[in-house]
Amino acid sequence: MVAAWKAAGFTYNKYLAIAARAVRRSLKDGPRAKAERRGNVEQLKFVKWENGKPGESKTISSESAAQ
Repeated sequence: MVAAWKAAGFTYNKYLAIAARAVRRSLKDGPRAKAERRGNVEQLKFVKWENGKPGESKTISSESAAQ
């Protein structure tokens, strides 16, 4: 039996992001505002290490990471 998120073609991280967003949107207005602030990610950074040394740091926008 295949998990529903895998059958839909999502990664587990994408599945968790969708579930968390659904839970945040189902909250009442007061707690929702606090939860939405915790759910925002301004930027992600990626660094590839080679031979024990960090390479160039790349910033990944949250819009492209959400897809």
